[in-house]
Amino acid sequence: MKMRLLVAVAAVAAAGLFTTLDASPAQAGGEIKGKISFDGAAPARRAVKMAADPKCEEANPDGRLGEVFVVNDGALQNVFLYVKEGVSGEHETPAEPVEMDQNGCMYTPHVVGVMVGQTIVIKNSDSTLHNVHSLPENSKQFNSAMPMKGMTIKKKFTSPEVMVRMKCDVHPWMSAYVGVLDHPFFATSAADGTYTISGLPAGEYTIEAWHEKMGTQTQKVTVSDGGAATADFSFKPAG
Repeated sequence: MKMRLLVAVAAVAAAGLFTTLDASPAQAGGEIKGKISFDGAAPARRAVKMAADPKCEEANPDGRLGEVFVVNDGALQNVFLYVKEGVSGEHETPAEPVEMDQNGCMYTPHVVGVMVGQTIVIKNSDSTLHNVHSLPENSKQFNSAMPMKGMTIKKKFTSPEVMVRMKCDVHPWMSAYVGVLDHPFFATSAADGTYTISGLPAGEYTIEAWHEKMGTQTQKVTVSDGGAATADFSFKPAG
């Protein structure tokens, strides 16, 4: 009887009717996490002057502050983190687009990452003219007028580049930054300074942290299979 049971089990397995239990992708992939801090007293965030366009002032009755130095209890927001060295193989471009909005005459988000070839949907939520102008060095620039509220355009970058500046030719205070990678291992620090890069195979990596005014820093980390490595960064303005 036991022999018959073993033979039956072997036949079922050969037919592919059940499979060996494998770790889920979340279990199989490791991650890098950490926190970005600001060393010292944070510069005062300057009020954005929007008087040149009454529609922008109307959209911001309480005013808006600049997004270069966004520091919350010593935590630094809008730092772009990505794996600079150690990634191998090809990685599928996500079908889901990344969204950017022009809302209150500011770009949202201010810093974002995409993969090469991934669609970026850019929306105008304002009742005024915007002109989206990208300034990449490795991909073709685009310069698109968006005169109507609710209008959207779709764009892609064709080559990796950290970072690509985006601006509005109509409103000179408007800017955003896009990190373009050929892999999905990147993140942007949140309001509390934290970030997580997930799904990494076990290995040694160099991670870089980028800030638009304070430059870059790098660290080497080792990620175990399904484990978590920590890479904290602290930025201080020059001088």
